[in-house]
Amino acid sequence: MRILIANDDGYLAPGLAALVKACEGLGEIDVVAPEQNASGTSNSLTLHRPLSVFTAANGFRYINGTPSDCVHVALTGLLEHQPDLVLSGINNGANMGDDTLYSGTVAAAMEGFLFGIPAIAFSQVEKGWGQVDAAARFARSLVEQVIAHPPAPGAWLLNVNIPNRPDAIELPRRITRLGRRHASEPVVCQQNPRGEPIYWIGPAGDVREAGEGTDFHATADGCVSITPLQVDLTDHARLPAWRQWSQAVGA
Repeated sequence: MRILIANDDGYLAPGLAALVKACEGLGEIDVVAPEQNASGTSNSLTLHRPLSVFTAANGFRYINGTPSDCVHVALTGLLEHQPDLVLSGINNGANMGDDTLYSGTVAAAMEGFLFGIPAIAFSQVEKGWGQVDAAARFARSLVEQVIAHPPAPGAWLLNVNIPNRPDAIELPRRITRLGRRHASEPVVCQQNPRGEPIYWIGPAGDVREAGEGTDFHATADGCVSITPLQVDLTDHARLPAWRQWSQAVGA
């Protein structure tokens, strides 16, 4: 078993170290992570400059790019052998609902999935790395289970959110769907030293769909949320209506 581990909080993040340590003994592990915190970079690839690969004292390799860069470079030239599994995390804070669209943690796992490799993104529900070792023990238990009993043939992608609790490995697990948030809060406008306006992206919007079956509901109920994801963004349900519209307008 070969496992590639990445993240979006950077190669020095406690969550990455905890996940790597927890997975020791499961197989050959390669770590390729961003040089700096790259939260919120989604699936972006760096195309306007070359990327450099460095090796830290602990053997982790890190890249001056995005989480997707790290997995992409690893899979297309850096590693001698393709991994059997791609893991990402453990992220400092939740990646649920609409947050998954922006998440570098989810994007790193998704990059592996796009290359046909099963992948899991791990996040803690609350920021601050509280009980991160417990979350890592849960992550290992889930990895052991998917290795022993693959959930589906071919590649698959899981988004996992773990409550910050010392008994994380004992918590119930729920297979969930993504919830939804309200629109983000307004940007925060300030002035730089020259008196020019600068803008900070505002906080995420409040949860607006957190009913039973969603990731928000599961974690609020003290459970681990496991959400299977896919990449197909096609609005299949409305395809017939769009075809009718196209015919009606003569397009």
